[in-house]
Amino acid sequence: MYYLLAPNEQVNSLGDINIINLGEKGICGIILDLDNTIIPWNSYNMSPEIVKWIGSLTEAGFKIILVSNSGLKRVGEIALKLQIPYVAQAYKPAKLGFYKAATLMGLDVSQVAVVGDQLFTDIFGGNRTGFYTIWVKPLSTKEFLGTKITRYFEKLAVRFLRARGFLN
Repeated sequence: MYYLLAPNEQVNSLGDINIINLGEKGICGIILDLDNTIIPWNSYNMSPEIVKWIGSLTEAGFKIILVSNSGLKRVGEIALKLQIPYVAQAYKPAKLGFYKAATLMGLDVSQVAVVGDQLFTDIFGGNRTGFYTIWVKPLSTKEFLGTKITRYFEKLAVRFLRARGFLN
């Protein structure tokens, strides 16, 4: 069961994701987490680099969608700025939000990657539903209280996964 916490890839930043490699794997849709993946937690401010990176993905032909546990209003406003669809209040790691995102993109599970900063929501949820998963370092240490607690257990899981060769 612990293998469900192991991402297919781990990167330091979104810019480190090799989109050519994803295309070669048959990936043509990307589910992006919101908080601490593309913007700092509880923020509305996106860096120009992130906006440019998302634009380069769409120019390369990838379908992009935000999937977040955050509220409808905030996620909707950010998605509107980026001109991409979204699923808010997704209750990750529940499968429903992930499946809804794939359906909205019109893609099969095998064609979609999940990119997020949390093992217990983004990666676990993505792996449970059969998506290709990419774990990215969080943008900020400022987080929701529940996430701070989860990070403690995430550190333990990372040690365990590294000891068994699932992470480098």
